[in-house]
Amino acid sequence: MKGAPFEPIQSIDLKLLSFKTVFLLALASVKRIGDLQALSVSVTCMEFGPNDSRVILKPKHGYVPKSLNTPFKAQVISLSALPVSEEKGDAGFLCPVRALRAYVSRSSVFRQTEQLFVLFSGRSKGLAASKQSLSRWIVDAIALAYTSKGLLCPIGVKAHSTRGMASSWAWSSGIALQDICMAAGWASPSTFIRNAIF
Repeated sequence: MKGAPFEPIQSIDLKLLSFKTVFLLALASVKRIGDLQALSVSVTCMEFGPNDSRVILKPKHGYVPKSLNTPFKAQVISLSALPVSEEKGDAGFLCPVRALRAYVSRSSVFRQTEQLFVLFSGRSKGLAASKQSLSRWIVDAIALAYTSKGLLCPIGVKAHSTRGMASSWAWSSGIALQDICMAAGWASPSTFIRNAIF
């Protein structure tokens, strides 16, 4: 994701920008596909910080999450930007805020809905992307990241795998289990255990 074909982000194909953005947002937020689909570019739902230092995202009005009874219903996604340098391999190229800013800017020309993620080609270009489309984009992003390095993509990769990977990484990095459950919208730590990849 830090190099070709996903960089330079200003000039890559819109399809690749869509793949990269939804993948990075899925990893950084630990949200379900349905939660990502509910995000909006409306001024009441998306706010970038000064110099794109962060972004706050909220679902569209009236969105009902999959888990209604969870005490960890964090509907707001708040992400801080990673600093970007021109150094090869710089982690800033994995910044979801940077990708999101580029995606929103490029898609504004043709989008026909306030839903954040829109279709990038064909007759439906600019219309809201379905949950199935977003799932496919994530899987395609993972597969392309592997093949671009001459590697075989692991068998059975699913979009939902990003939640297990991201939450496991967060836990191994010392993030409190309650904070992970809150971000993911999981009702209890036992859900984390079922989803985690050790």
